[in-house]
Amino acid sequence: MIKFLSALVLIFSISAPSSLQAQKKDIYHDGWIDFNKNGRMDVYENPKATIEARITDLLEQMTVDEKTCQCATLYGYKRVLKDEMPTKGWKNEIWKDGIANIDEELNGLKKTQYSYPFSKHAEAVNTIQRWFIEQTRLGIPVDFTNEGIHGLNHDRATSLPSPIAIGSTWDKGLVRQAGEIVGREGKALGYTNVYAPILDLARDPRWGRVVECYGEDPFLVAELGTQMAEGIQSQGVASTLKHYAIYSVPKGGRDGDARTDPHVAPRELHEMYLYPFRKVVEQAHPLGVMSSYNDWDGVPVTGSYYFLTTLLRNTYGFRGYVVSDSEALEFLATKHHVAGDIKEAVRQAAEAGMNVRTNFSPPGDYILPLRELVNDGQLSMATLDRNVRDVLRVKFELGLFDHPYVENPKQADQTVAHGTEGFMLDMARQSLVLLKNENGLLPLDLKSLNNILVTGPLAIDTTVYVSRYGPQNLEVGTVFEGIKSYVGNKAKVDFSLGSTVVDNNWPDSEIVPTPLTKTEQQRIDQAVAKAKKADVVIAVMGEDEMRCGESRSRTGLGLPGRQLQLLQVLKETNKPIVLVLINGRPLTINWENRYIPSILEAWFPNTEGPKAIAQTIFGDYNPGGRLPVTFPKSVGQIELNFPFKPSSQAGQPASGPNGSGKTSVVGSLYPFGYGLSYTEFEYGNLVISPTQGHTQQKIQVDVDITNTGKYKGDEVVQLYVKDLVSSVTVYDTQLRGFERVTLAPGQKRSVHFTLKPEDLQLLDKNMDWTVEPGEFEVLVGSSSEDIRLTGKFELE
Repeated sequence: MIKFLSALVLIFSISAPSSLQAQKKDIYHDGWIDFNKNGRMDVYENPKATIEARITDLLEQMTVDEKTCQCATLYGYKRVLKDEMPTKGWKNEIWKDGIANIDEELNGLKKTQYSYPFSKHAEAVNTIQRWFIEQTRLGIPVDFTNEGIHGLNHDRATSLPSPIAIGSTWDKGLVRQAGEIVGREGKALGYTNVYAPILDLARDPRWGRVVECYGEDPFLVAELGTQMAEGIQSQGVASTLKHYAIYSVPKGGRDGDARTDPHVAPRELHEMYLYPFRKVVEQAHPLGVMSSYNDWDGVPVTGSYYFLTTLLRNTYGFRGYVVSDSEALEFLATKHHVAGDIKEAVRQAAEAGMNVRTNFSPPGDYILPLRELVNDGQLSMATLDRNVRDVLRVKFELGLFDHPYVENPKQADQTVAHGTEGFMLDMARQSLVLLKNENGLLPLDLKSLNNILVTGPLAIDTTVYVSRYGPQNLEVGTVFEGIKSYVGNKAKVDFSLGSTVVDNNWPDSEIVPTPLTKTEQQRIDQAVAKAKKADVVIAVMGEDEMRCGESRSRTGLGLPGRQLQLLQVLKETNKPIVLVLINGRPLTINWENRYIPSILEAWFPNTEGPKAIAQTIFGDYNPGGRLPVTFPKSVGQIELNFPFKPSSQAGQPASGPNGSGKTSVVGSLYPFGYGLSYTEFEYGNLVISPTQGHTQQKIQVDVDITNTGKYKGDEVVQLYVKDLVSSVTVYDTQLRGFERVTLAPGQKRSVHFTLKPEDLQLLDKNMDWTVEPGEFEVLVGSSSEDIRLTGKFELE
């Protein structure tokens, strides 16, 4: 308590108006705060009362105006707010009666004096929070929200790789630690709610936001999502899951103005796209969920009682509050046309269970029609109270009514981006996936090299390390600089651009090729001339930030621009080539895979990515990441991913009455779970216990892994299950366990998995979750297609 009171002294020393100096003595007491300023401790002000009792007491004191203000987001400075700090004019704004949350406030995405030093931001948040506590009638604290999928979306916070790279680590402990860092930094800066993780499935690689997904498989996404959410919330900060639901498969992978019409069947809806949300809600108990823009089966999710209440709350047990994705509420009227105007859209969303509307427009655009609906009797007070109750519950559970301020703002300077450099490098390295390594070209022996050429547009690109939804204003290096720094004076490192990321006719050139321009030919010629003098060529190619992300879908999946043409000409020099891919989605790199000896997938890394890539190329680190998505050979194969229904991704007959020859491209370029290493691993001693059991018991699966090569390395042991006979068609195999293990040469380790009844469930003919009696096959291996050991068990 002494610490709390001393923090208050610091808080009030920050430009507090003299009129408030007297008031603070009246409302701040030993162990409680007189939020409504009536001179006595009400139930909602009593830390010893139950949360539900405190909510009920507060609701009974609230007017309709105050309740409706708890149903909207106020976007931060230079978004909607025009003032960095509270002004006298705030008394004339709609938030004079409070607000649910303030999003991205002073985070540095828009230039502000308060984002850095970090302590200055914490002090600024305290000042804003103090205004709401002291200047509104009931003093309801604000929930300060911010994005966090790439690391906390704040000026100079700790940088994480893109989510698709995080998914490639297949390391639950590492992802948990990442969540703890995001939550800890958010807490130190004054944020109380982080919009992360994304639980969307990356099923269509054309979609722009594949880079922001953990992968295509629901089990993998659920496991990593649980770790991220638990890590964030372990620091006393809310985790808000997004985007609920079926957001990631708009028709044709289209993004931007589309974001609608996912072609998903009911059973697939629950077994695939809702599975991560159900699992993470049940296991991590997140305090937030973001409702998505899209519809399902003709009903927009943000206006769906079935999605927001029946499933999310009544079935999954969610007890936090739902915030709409920006403009998702308005889309009920303007895109989906299920509401004739915004007021009707407000009614539908409120009744469905959307708690807080978010958009880059004034909160009154939602609050005022909501008030009219209640005052006119078109929306019941019971519905409004239900929605507000959820918002207040989160604020009470976060401790905002007991400790509303950052207690030690100065501590932020010693917390944010402090001591995390080693973790950033470790995560960057663990996310690297070795796709090909013919004749052991990698790791390169620096002692045998005199002249190294680095070429390709991604070698000097700086855009892929900074995300709209991650840290800002970072010191960013390049892969070329990372390689040059690593090599030092041990060899000459030269550079030639070779090509830009895209050509002048992009994106039309994806469907209508054009001849090389004179300038483009000159760039290629210059790179080839330098390649002829080099001992090895490191080509860094892929996509930049303008080719991936929100509203950045593609019609093709090859290397954009002239990059493939550059690579093909470089191949003619007969020099060994290492291709480093920096990209945000699977690419159809068929020629590259056939003719380039070594390929390293780096995705969109964090700011330590260049160093991690250099260390891996030259052997200081042995890559052990695995693909969380399938690489197709052709756009025409889409959807091609894991898991899949039996024979749904098979070939076609080459002979027989229905045969037509080998006319289709069959199989993936790289399958789900795939990744190579500089060493080899041997699997043995698979033990399943029991092999005869009952449907509601656990099954133990143990396997021994031995490093039989000469390098220390990581193996990702993957457990798949096949239900051999079932009442409905189920997926061919399903991922049901994985473990990343590090082994020295000759070292052996036993890996243990436990299959729980829910891991063996299916949706039966009545759409009920059940474990059916029968025989199951266990498959253990290094990818979904590289299965090393199999066994069976039977349940009755």
